[in-house]
Amino acid sequence: MSSFETPQETERGFGLSSREARVIGGASVLMGINVVLMYVFAQMPQLAEINNYLFGAAPILGVIIYGAAIMGGELIAERGVTGGDMGIAFVGMLILQLAFGIFGAGVLSRAPQVLQVEILALTAVVVAVMTALISGYIYARSATFEHWGRFANFSFIGGVLVILVGSFVLPELLLVGFVLIFLGFLLRLGYEIWQVRDNRDASATLQTIGVYIAVAGVFVHVLQLVLRYVLSQE
Repeated sequence: MSSFETPQETERGFGLSSREARVIGGASVLMGINVVLMYVFAQMPQLAEINNYLFGAAPILGVIIYGAAIMGGELIAERGVTGGDMGIAFVGMLILQLAFGIFGAGVLSRAPQVLQVEILALTAVVVAVMTALISGYIYARSATFEHWGRFANFSFIGGVLVILVGSFVLPELLLVGFVLIFLGFLLRLGYEIWQVRDNRDASATLQTIGVYIAVAGVFVHVLQLVLRYVLSQE
């Protein structure tokens, strides 16, 4: 047990309950829809150019716009679920799908169309492996991972601040900001998986949304790395 882990026991093994399977399955479906949207949007120059406009003007502008869309979409979706209003929940999910879809499309559009499916497939494999490793670690240890949620927030805030400075003062810091936000989504993913494991009385729908957002955040960051790798091999 590391120095960051608390001694809270969960007495859980690797077996997944039907509820956990529903959460994972639901998040996977939402992520699958998002991947399709990324590919479709990448074929629409007007949508694909949104990234160039936002991040070209100043990287912090893109971070703020997409960050606000993700946070807003999550809050609206959660309000709809907790209030029993599926219409509001749908609007929130639509905002999330569009935010991740348009951002991913902007990244993907930098590659020739003939390579786009390959890039998405490679990204999906990498993200699946990373998710499996994080899940295996969470389920193998009978400790609480609530602190991962706090660390994720610190990482997000740090990433935004670093990108703010990098946008106007020291461009070299932009890479550091990318790493911090990527780390934030990885930690958020671990936190959400722990929530699914331990908080079995919580809303499965809310947990599905939480896992989906974390996976989607990891996906769009890995997508950028895979894109660079594939293009470097051409």
